[in-house]
Amino acid sequence: MKKTIAFIFCLIGWFALIGQYYLTIENRTTSVLEANLRFFTYFTILTNIIVTVYFSILAFKKNPNQKSGVLTAITVYITVVGFIYQIILRGTWQPTGFQRLIDELLHSVMPVLTIIFWYLFENKAGLKYSQILKWTIFPILYLVLILIRGSFSGFYPYPFVDVGSFGLTKVLINSLWITAFFTGLSLLYIKIGKILAK
Repeated sequence: MKKTIAFIFCLIGWFALIGQYYLTIENRTTSVLEANLRFFTYFTILTNIIVTVYFSILAFKKNPNQKSGVLTAITVYITVVGFIYQIILRGTWQPTGFQRLIDELLHSVMPVLTIIFWYLFENKAGLKYSQILKWTIFPILYLVLILIRGSFSGFYPYPFVDVGSFGLTKVLINSLWITAFFTGLSLLYIKIGKILAK
């Protein structure tokens, strides 16, 4: 059952990612190289890649058991994607047609599916609060990289990290709030996991 669900979820994930890549290249206003670079600077894309690769590995692995905490970290990442999009970004544009389908898959469907998978299959008894520090490495490294690239290219994937519009101080404050949300969400997942494990 676990492998079957993982297989279905990975198919949905790859469809959404390939669809978004096609749309990015098809509708680009920059060179192909720049369009590719920008595609991989979105936290949504990187996180969905992580989630989809995770489901793919489980779907084709002979023994689909995994280390406790890996799925929780991934679930936290994709939950952040979903929350930030629904609360901050959804009103900033109105996609239509195929773009709307892909948009919903990446920002709404995949987060929900990952949360369901976490509820069903995470080894919740093995979760530890000390794991949160390791989970923050990816988002912090991501922030550093997009700020460095943005300082050279002038492109920032999200408005709340646009140094050109808000200044570095405001962007760092915004990032601090997101980090606090990330940490709080991690604590919540571990707490819920411990309760469910009992």
